Amino acid sequence: MRVVLSLSDDPAATMVERAIMEFRSARPVVIDGASGSALVVGVEHLDGDMGCRLEAVAGGHAHLVLPAARLRRLGLDRKTPGRVALPRVDRDRIENLALKIDSRIDAPVQPADGLDEEALELARLSLVLPAVVVVPVSVGIEIDPSLLRVPGAAIRDYRRAKATDLKLVSRAPVPLEGAPASEFAVFRGGEGLRDQVAVIVGKPDLAKPVTVRLHSACLTGDLFGSLKCDCGDQLRETVRLMAEHEGGILLYLDQEGRGNGLANKIRAYKLQAQGYDTYDADEVLGFDADQRRFDFAAAMLRQLGVSAVRIMTNNPEKIRALRKAGLDVMSDERVFGRRTAENVRYLASKRDRAGHLIDLDGPQICSKPD
Repeated sequence: MRVVLSLSDDPAATMVERAIMEFRSARPVVIDGASGSALVVGVEHLDGDMGCRLEAVAGGHAHLVLPAARLRRLGLDRKTPGRVALPRVDRDRIENLALKIDSRIDAPVQPADGLDEEALELARLSLVLPAVVVVPVSVGIEIDPSLLRVPGAAIRDYRRAKATDLKLVSRAPVPLEGAPASEFAVFRGGEGLRDQVAVIVGKPDLAKPVTVRLHSACLTGDLFGSLKCDCGDQLRETVRLMAEHEGGILLYLDQEGRGNGLANKIRAYKLQAQGYDTYDADEVLGFDADQRRFDFAAAMLRQLGVSAVRIMTNNPEKIRALRKAGLDVMSDERVFGRRTAENVRYLASKRDRAGHLIDLDGPQICSKPD
């Protein structure tokens, strides 16, 4: 008798989560797509040794997959990802195409197929650079059992499947400066099993519209007081305003760098120091304007008993996301930070390129919830 033990409620999502860990640990992953299988590795993990090992099995059939944003930086007018043939797994050429600021495309670019897009999505989920080397697995090549295999369809479906899969795992009073009657509620799940925090300030009346802010984590601004953004000011001012009025809920979301991850955010900062604005810097790295999602924020609010909100934000996308998720958005108010010589270009870029509701000519004050 053959006994199969499985304790996973969602085997496909479990495989993707394991693949995310492997990819972040600089180990290749095998993706089983609709038209075949391929070994994939992130460009940022491609050292000389890995390049030699890939060359040994590629047989001249490897290719580099780049997102549309990076292809635009290479001089192509593209809205979809593409692939560049790699007759040799040449690390210098790959780095030049994927990372160098002044590079230009050096070969024909073919449309990415389904497996290529699944490889890019795995890179995004893993918060590494969205550029991957793909080596098709030919018939007759034996795959080492130590290499993790994951169905491409599971990668494609992962975000949608995990969007509202959050569980409240811990909750306790945490008195804050200026808001002593505060409580932290920690949720786990969603993309990559990251922890998401709801800071409940005061005693908001859940029978009425609750003042809410969706605040994406910003290590540099929130913790260290970076002058390059207004995030830390917005965070503390929101809590103060909630405490002084009828309370509220601040969702502190693990979506550093507009969803690109901390390492990529710091890479973008380096480019900003060379003259790029925040969105152009992200595009050089292969990212679109904003990788964040806010559907899981609505799921957190529902679990806390919230159905109607007064949202404090300058970002119209957050308003649209909560409405799309079925919450009643009764009003939206602005929350501003200080303008500094270091952040005024950043604020102007958010206003002019992403439609944020920022008035750089007006007073630097925060709106008070009704």
